[in-house]
Amino acid sequence: MVTALGRLALQFLQYLGELALLVYETCVALVVAPIRWRLVMRQIVEVGWRSQLVVIVTGMFTGAVLTAQMYFQFAVLGMESATGSVVAVALFRELGPVLTGLMVAGRVGATSAAEIGTMKVTEQIDALRALAVHPIDYLVIPRVLALVLSMPLLVAQSVGLGIVSSYLVGVHLLNIPGPFFLENLYSYVRLRDLKMALSKGFCFGVVIIFVSCHQGLNAKEGAVGVGRAPTEAVVISSLAILIMNFFLTFLLNMVFPYGK
Repeated sequence: MVTALGRLALQFLQYLGELALLVYETCVALVVAPIRWRLVMRQIVEVGWRSQLVVIVTGMFTGAVLTAQMYFQFAVLGMESATGSVVAVALFRELGPVLTGLMVAGRVGATSAAEIGTMKVTEQIDALRALAVHPIDYLVIPRVLALVLSMPLLVAQSVGLGIVSSYLVGVHLLNIPGPFFLENLYSYVRLRDLKMALSKGFCFGVVIIFVSCHQGLNAKEGAVGVGRAPTEAVVISSLAILIMNFFLTFLLNMVFPYGK
């Protein structure tokens, strides 16, 4: 058992080393290599624009169901008007970034890993090297730039739609007085909450795209490897988001103290 644990620890360290090397090579390429903006724009459409439906459904129904649940609990205490502020703070700080990150990991992460993995097993990446085109420059950088630009916007959209659906459900369905709902919302939501949401979205986007590209670049064993790469990319990205969120919560609360 000790040997098995040691082997797993070594594999984990090896994986972190490979991921760190990919991040380093990408950072270097961003400085020394020309950026293919046409590919970046194409990836923004793919990972940003085409993720709209997923983000809309996630944000709206998260805000709606959270509002209903909070209302039923607060109604016992006579605090129905506080529903909006609690829902908004929860969406900004935790649920919006995390749920959006998980949904984007399932859609964008799997797609990127499958595309790059297919190119790897069919030797298209070797063909790029033969044409003096670095795979990092051509495949990784456009996806990295596209997702780190799109992810904070997707999180903001998810949170915004969640608050809108919360208002509609709370005021028009559960009969919470609209002025009290908005007054509590404005009283407890600060700029720091938006900063936390966007910061988490940026960090989650970085994790998703680097994990996905790494899985694709290391795909092996033909069709079996191509099938395994997106699955592992989604699982690893999702677990990384959940674990990273815990540490980001503490860090961001120190960076953005209350009242700012």
